[in-house]
Amino acid sequence: MALNHGGIAVMTPSSQAIRSLAVMTSGGDAPGMNAAIRAVVRRAISRGLKVYGIRRGWLGAVEGGDAIVAMDWDSVGGILQRGGTILGTARCRRFRTREGRRQAAVNLYTQDIDALVVIGGDGSLTGALILQDEWPGLLQEAADAGEVILHEDPPRPLRIVGLPGSIDNDTYGSDMSIGADTALHRIVTAADQLTSTASAHQRTFIVEVMGRNCGYLALAGGLASGAHWVIIPEEGLDARWHQRMVKSLLRGRQAGRQHALVIMAEGARHPDGLPLEADIVKGLLEKQLGETRITVLGHVQRGGSPSAFDRILSMILGAAAVDYLLDTKDPQPVMMGLRENQVVATPLHDVIENSRKIVAMVDAGDYTTALQLRGVSFRSQLQVLKTLTAPGPMQELNQGNLLILTAGHDAPGMNAAVRVATRMAMDRGFRVLGGEYGFEGLLEGRIRELRWMDVTGWASRGGSELGTSFYTLQEQDLVTLEKVLTSHEISHMLIIGGTSVYRNANLILSRLHAHPRLRMPTVLVPATINNNVPGTDFAIGADTALNNIVQAVDKLKDTAAANKRLFIVQVMGYHSGFLAVMAGLASGAEDVFIPEEGISLDQIVEQVKKLRVSFARGRRLSIIILNEEVSKTYDIHMIQRIMEREGGDLFDVRSIILGHIQRGGAPTPFDRILAARLASSAVETLASADWDASPVRVVGLRGNQIRSESLESALTEMAWPLERPKDAWFMEYLELVRTLEI
Repeated sequence: MALNHGGIAVMTPSSQAIRSLAVMTSGGDAPGMNAAIRAVVRRAISRGLKVYGIRRGWLGAVEGGDAIVAMDWDSVGGILQRGGTILGTARCRRFRTREGRRQAAVNLYTQDIDALVVIGGDGSLTGALILQDEWPGLLQEAADAGEVILHEDPPRPLRIVGLPGSIDNDTYGSDMSIGADTALHRIVTAADQLTSTASAHQRTFIVEVMGRNCGYLALAGGLASGAHWVIIPEEGLDARWHQRMVKSLLRGRQAGRQHALVIMAEGARHPDGLPLEADIVKGLLEKQLGETRITVLGHVQRGGSPSAFDRILSMILGAAAVDYLLDTKDPQPVMMGLRENQVVATPLHDVIENSRKIVAMVDAGDYTTALQLRGVSFRSQLQVLKTLTAPGPMQELNQGNLLILTAGHDAPGMNAAVRVATRMAMDRGFRVLGGEYGFEGLLEGRIRELRWMDVTGWASRGGSELGTSFYTLQEQDLVTLEKVLTSHEISHMLIIGGTSVYRNANLILSRLHAHPRLRMPTVLVPATINNNVPGTDFAIGADTALNNIVQAVDKLKDTAAANKRLFIVQVMGYHSGFLAVMAGLASGAEDVFIPEEGISLDQIVEQVKKLRVSFARGRRLSIIILNEEVSKTYDIHMIQRIMEREGGDLFDVRSIILGHIQRGGAPTPFDRILAARLASSAVETLASADWDASPVRVVGLRGNQIRSESLESALTEMAWPLERPKDAWFMEYLELVRTLEI
């Protein structure tokens, strides 16, 4: 049954099991918590629940009173881009006592709260689980003491759902926790900036990052920034570890590297298990490498506006938490997490037990088990990092000539992929050649050798250092291509790019009978901001473009403070709505117009009617995200004119075409790490795959695993000539954009 809540159409819960819901943030703050609060509040309101916010975490629950506040739709307006948490957070000793938990139970019960969403780390979630277990007994004790009057016997159970809020990314049950991606942004930005000053003075920098019991930030930050040594709690140090570190960094200096960057987690340990201080590492390095500086990033890693990924993750999990509570019969205490790109509910007891088990293994010196529990992705990234941080290849270059090519439109992260592919390939014994300016340059014979140190510093660079061009191969080009590849004795190819690369590779594949010398092991690595290639959930460059869009929209919001204004923002994507949908979700857009749905005059007029009502009620800002190819008839200028005419004096309309700014800037940590994982997998595929069935394969990220498949298999997923996958996973979040909005 539809209800009306402050002019907002909502639905009653499918079950009367839950009447009121409260949300809190607890423990250390994490960027993205506000996005999670917003999602929980608006999803709950839209489903007919009364919603409360608990200020200062468990301290607010214990204190009660004005620390437990009713939340409405507007309570969470305009908070997406804000760091920290609007509800605040605090440590609470009283909650650790039964008396304190009894007071919290009384405060929740008197507000008729029977469901709780807790955003925090394993300590906060442990508190929630204890409260849920003790709930009936606590209320009975309070009733016996005259502190509360129970309306039911036994009292209604307290339903608990946790969300992983921790920049350390140390919570079992989710591939990523809220805040971790933003923290990586801070670390990688700092590392990029330190690199320039370190090179100028031939200095060594030690960057200490957070992670008392988890090395994720150090590992991922090292992989993304191109660090030369990384120290993490999960990897045991032997008695000679410092000698190997100094020797490796010295060899790099002798090979021409102008600086050294060491990233260490704050929880790093000596071989005897005692804490390893950055000052100790500094002393070891200064003796051999000269001037060494320490930079402790500290709480800057928690600060600032959340990344696009953290906003999206938070909102997906926040909405899923409410849906779980309302749609599950007898919901048990769980934590909502993202596993294999799918929302998964993990029993809270398992989350806490396994999170603590890893810490116990590290404390006990059982590093093998600790690494095993961290998962395949963690271990594979560590192995890639070990190869990349070496000062040179471990084998002679006798496995053949590998050609690396970046082709099609440039995408942020291409250079990171070339860097990793070059070093991983040389480590496997390949001589590496780089083709300049894509297929067009290749046909002209523009090929140069790439050596180990040639790609130093490429991880942070946007665009493509090899150069790229958008060129469609024709039948007559294949003879020339054969001659070029033969003259350079190319035995393997690794090609990085988007749909045009897949088309060109498919042409080569289809004409092998006529051009047999083109038959060679070839792997395609997906790189396009449109994220519209088959065989992968994400392509290199898409996350950077998404962050560029979201940052631009954040700035637009600031300009609308003194006006009632609608911004129509046109983004790239070609015939794929990925950027529009995900940018709409991350920026809190009113709506998105995408090619998968199309657009009609009736839709535009209906949207204007909604906007008129909204602005008449006091709204000051609205955002609509428009894909560049949504309609040939209703382009951004036509839509602007229609909305200006129909909107009248209620609001202004401005249109912005972001254009190539979406491709620019340094790649995000997500894109750099994805590039490293895909490129290393591509090299492994080239070196070890069975090439009898098909000479062309593609690698991609499926869930959280890198997989490879034949090009023929991957192309069956595509809808031609629209150049987008037939089944777009991101479409399931379109409804979330429209129900949460600004």
